[in-house]
Amino acid sequence: MLLAVAVENTRTLVGLVFEGTVKRHWWVGTDPRRTADEWAVLLQGLLAGESPVSGIAVCSAVPHVLHELRDVVSRYYQDVPSVVVEPGVKTGLPVLVDNPREVGTDRIANALAAVHKYGAPCLIVDVGTAITIDVVNPAGAFIGGVIAPGIETATDALGYAAAQLRRVELVRPRSVVAKNTVEALQSGAINGFAALVDGLVARIRTEQSLNAESPVVLTGALAPLLIDQLTTPVRDEPLLTLHGLYQAYARNHG
Repeated sequence: MLLAVAVENTRTLVGLVFEGTVKRHWWVGTDPRRTADEWAVLLQGLLAGESPVSGIAVCSAVPHVLHELRDVVSRYYQDVPSVVVEPGVKTGLPVLVDNPREVGTDRIANALAAVHKYGAPCLIVDVGTAITIDVVNPAGAFIGGVIAPGIETATDALGYAAAQLRRVELVRPRSVVAKNTVEALQSGAINGFAALVDGLVARIRTEQSLNAESPVVLTGALAPLLIDQLTTPVRDEPLLTLHGLYQAYARNHG
């Protein structure tokens, strides 16, 4: 049983993967102040009653958390084979960007899983703290992408910056044109960011000469907010990063 941990800026996805199938998964808050011992207690609590862990795969967008997770692996799981997705680790995915070390390893894991499931070319839309749209070209190489503010990130910033606006629950409003401030904010968040994704996907396809049949894979903790509002057909893969971590582990440990 593979323990897969994907650390994002706001949330961390923890999963148990067996022979490519995610058996259990949990979303927990990402707290940079959490120590290695606290991570160990959290993981041991989640894994209580589950099958023994035979491998560990980790990717992290938060360097301090990655440092603590390395400590967890070395102290609490020292006899368990592990892989951390980072520059220099075998993934089989060429990364053709100016500085490959700048690319978030969660983006690499997502691309790796998307190519394995749907082939190349493909686009991967991850809706989380940020919205990223990444591109794998027809040759199966990661060639870059787009990073935009996330839904929560943008609406929280608006609530802080505008005196008469406030933070609202992120749910679908009754209509695009709202009759009150709360629903106007919700429409801007849900419909606005759905339009952003649709527009960027269309522009990427035009720029990269990708036809409409090239799959768009949707993932991320906040993806459910947008999936019904998108006009772009998507493949819904909420646990895509865990599948990518499984592929990375398999390439390094067989």
